[in-house]
Amino acid sequence: MLLRVVIFLILNFSALAIGGFFTGAGVPSEWYAELNKAPWTPPGWVFGAAWTTIMVCYSIFMAFLWKQLPSKKWLITLYAFQWILNVSWNPAFFYAHQVALGLLLITSLTLLIGYYFFGHIEKLKWKTIFVLPYLVWLLIATSLNGYILMYN
Repeated sequence: MLLRVVIFLILNFSALAIGGFFTGAGVPSEWYAELNKAPWTPPGWVFGAAWTTIMVCYSIFMAFLWKQLPSKKWLITLYAFQWILNVSWNPAFFYAHQVALGLLLITSLTLLIGYYFFGHIEKLKWKTIFVLPYLVWLLIATSLNGYILMYN
């Protein structure tokens, strides 16, 4: 179990690192600073703390799910798709300034993580709580991205 958690931690934090690389100046950039943002947009430091917590919890969730599912092919496919969506949002939004594409990517990611939560709650029971921070954060992030698209 511990080895699976460590492997998922490496994969998940590498996704954040790659996405972060493409963020460029990101939050402090002139482009982002001038956007009309949602009133519920959290301060910048919250994003790092949230993503750290999310990826630790998600790694634990994936380790439980890996152990529970007999067929790994579908899980690997979904995980890879999640990883690509997660990595792709930062360059689409912050680097290319493609807010609509960012919304498409983050909505797809939110639906996929929602599937993880609702699709496996019967098998994993209380252990699905580990994917809940990811789902809640994505719901918030999707609303923030949607607000930026609508009001800019």
